[in-house]
Amino acid sequence: MPAAVRAIRGATTVDLDTEDQVTTRVQALLDAILERNGLVKFPAAAARAMGLGDVPLLCARELGVVGAQPRCIRVLLHVSTGRKREDIQHVYLESAQGLRDDLPG
Repeated sequence: MPAAVRAIRGATTVDLDTEDQVTTRVQALLDAILERNGLVKFPAAAARAMGLGDVPLLCARELGVVGAQPRCIRVLLHVSTGRKREDIQHVYLESAQGLRDDLPG
């Protein structure tokens, strides 16, 4: 199959909104997304080592929706891959595990 751009979703949560916990949980989430989707870890490791200075990032704050998952960090990666859409593994960790049961992962 020729390479195509696919979206990979993921989320995790933190128990406390601290820099250490956010860093630890986001790294675990990104590592899991890379591993489960057969993506090379080098770009992520290089980006982290460089402080993510040249990586386009988008930060957003969740809407204040009643019943929404508290302290949830969501990611969306756009990757060029030869995998079919149904073979993409979306990753939800910690208390975010039940957010999207309709997605493969």
